[in-house]
Amino acid sequence: MRYGLTSGILWGLDTVILGIALSMVPFIGTAEAVAFAAIASSFLHDAFCAAWLFLYMAVRGRLGDTLAALKTRSGKVVVLGALLGGPIGMTGYVVAINNIGAAYTAIISAFYPAFGAFLAFVVLKERMDAKHFAALVVALLGVMAMGWMSADGEAGGNAALGLAGAAVCVVGWGSEAVLCGWGMRDDAVDNETALQIRETTSALAYAVAVLPAFGAWAFTAEAIPSLATGVVGMAGLAGAVSYLFYYKAIATIGAARGMALNISYSVWAVLFGALLLGAVPTVPEAVCCLVILGGTVLAAADWGELFGRGRTDGAKAPEKR
Repeated sequence: MRYGLTSGILWGLDTVILGIALSMVPFIGTAEAVAFAAIASSFLHDAFCAAWLFLYMAVRGRLGDTLAALKTRSGKVVVLGALLGGPIGMTGYVVAINNIGAAYTAIISAFYPAFGAFLAFVVLKERMDAKHFAALVVALLGVMAMGWMSADGEAGGNAALGLAGAAVCVVGWGSEAVLCGWGMRDDAVDNETALQIRETTSALAYAVAVLPAFGAWAFTAEAIPSLATGVVGMAGLAGAVSYLFYYKAIATIGAARGMALNISYSVWAVLFGALLLGAVPTVPEAVCCLVILGGTVLAAADWGELFGRGRTDGAKAPEKR
């Protein structure tokens, strides 16, 4: 469970640092910046993640393992998961933000762990009993409540298109963990090689397909030599380490519980926002944080062990096959 919780903590840090970058020139101030900031920063973030992971794997002498994993069927499944979770899911997220606003997009996209849990049951035969699923639902309600409190009537685009984009986001992000979890059941594809495949695939897909489709390459190229991009690089470092723990969690406790713990990032983002930016949460936000954290822990933990009664639910970590 500690891997999933650590992934959430680091993703919360990543979120705050990325938010700082997006408050800097050239990501603010012009109509072009408003139009392209989200998609350009998403590409730069994944590109930095891929670069950090390349260095990590090179230092460990494991680049050959990644190339070997790519040749397997499981490696190709991870590529598919990367496309769904990276450019496809994120493009849906950006489309939703542009049409229904960030707050409502956050509310809808919070359903991705529930969709992922269902998909994990169908594809991976992972079982989440009633009490664990109820705890997950409580955590998701907390995330939705935080999004609702931040809603400010910012939506003003095509509502149908925005809802469709949010649905694509939910499917993409929920599918990523399940497909990568399936791929990591192969001994040739461990969590580190899977993650390097994921981030490299995502960065290349952004560069080759997504940025040209949005007409955002010129803006991105101009943004690269800025201080803000350096800050994105620091966010990418936190994100890369977060993903290492996230994929480790998926490999050890399963996709459903790994996702449940990962969404605790919304709590840690609030805490890091208070520490780094002085953004003190309101009482309702603090209550939502406690609900989210409690729900995510209860959704992933063995309740017998957590409450000192020994293992009682018969759950066990997924085994490689």
